[in-house]
Amino acid sequence: MKNRIFERCVGELSKLPGIGRKTAARLALHILKTDAEHVKSLAESLVELKEKTVFCKICGNMSETETCHICTDDYRNRSQLCVVEEAKDIYILEATGFFRGLYHVLGGRISPLDGIGPDELRIEELLQRTKDGSVTEVILATNPDIEGETTAIYLSKLLKKNNLKITKIASGIPIGTNLEYTDEITLLKAMEQRKDF
Repeated sequence: MKNRIFERCVGELSKLPGIGRKTAARLALHILKTDAEHVKSLAESLVELKEKTVFCKICGNMSETETCHICTDDYRNRSQLCVVEEAKDIYILEATGFFRGLYHVLGGRISPLDGIGPDELRIEELLQRTKDGSVTEVILATNPDIEGETTAIYLSKLLKKNNLKITKIASGIPIGTNLEYTDEITLLKAMEQRKDF
């Protein structure tokens, strides 16, 4: 007879992106062998993350407050705006320590097969942020796959109407790879070698 509690845990863990049933089973076994206080702390941190994390009203980044720490940082270069697909991409780019501008999270990418068009993304908010003239360069940091490139081309056409310098991170990142799986050095080089788009 199967252990239904263990199976439920494996089932829940395998719902996470990138976690198959085998990895979920390994994680569940690790949790089972781990000290109860550590497991309790992990569970509490997950609940706290879900209950107390919001998305910044300006850029869409993860935040504990209405406006994130990047948008409120007076030392950031407010003339540069880096557009990313998801909030996790900000975390990845910030790890390089290179980019000191602001960000804008689209909340996805154009993907007709998944029923996601421009209206489902935070594109109108992006256009509003670039309207007043304080932003002079928009850096497109979408993933280098078909959907990411489609999104970048669409945004480039829209934003060029506002007389903005449009750049895209260099393609030192292999096509078909998500930013999430790219090492910091490759990301750093891609940001340094960005080109007009």
